Amino acid sequence: MKIQPFETHTQKYEDWFKKNKYAYLSELNAVKELLPEGKGVEIGVGSGRFAAPLHIRFGLEPSEKMREIAKKRGINTIEGVAEKLPYKNEEFDYALMVTTLCFLDDVDKSFKEVYRILKPGGCFINGFVDRESKIGKLYEKNKQQSAFYSVAKFYSVDEVVEHLTRAGFKDFNYRQTIFFTLDKINSINDVKKGYGEGSFVVIRARKPRTGKK
Repeated sequence: MKIQPFETHTQKYEDWFKKNKYAYLSELNAVKELLPEGKGVEIGVGSGRFAAPLHIRFGLEPSEKMREIAKKRGINTIEGVAEKLPYKNEEFDYALMVTTLCFLDDVDKSFKEVYRILKPGGCFINGFVDRESKIGKLYEKNKQQSAFYSVAKFYSVDEVVEHLTRAGFKDFNYRQTIFFTLDKINSINDVKKGYGEGSFVVIRARKPRTGKK
């Protein structure tokens, strides 16, 4: 997990959510539409900007500075990485990642770990910037100038689905939002089904109830 930017630019990370309030609230709404009930965990919880308003009580975060803020927001946050989750088999009803995907060292290993900690029938909700979208292309083009995305690897929706399928997940549902570049967003964007228009995509995938891949 590429944590150095989050240790070094903690305040800059927090400031992004204030500066881009409407984009953040749009993303939050998109995640909310696909979030099930039950015991959930956010992997790569950061400072708790999603877990706290979504009432997710558990979080995993490798960055010490981010963990401290998440704990202040009431999240039971522990240290760890997605490739080796410190949780029991079939412990959670759902797991969430939001813009964590692009910082993973090993996507397949991480997704298999998520599969392991989910109960049969449990859901994995993944929110990310689609590499093929307007903002995705901008981020890719300018990532060397970014405090955070210089170490990131962006993925298309189809690539994420491939990784999810390899890990054993099925029954994909999609939501999308952020239909403009960030400098032109001055209100909360709609959330639409599917993908291909919005820059922020949420995929909900399900672990089969049989527990078999």
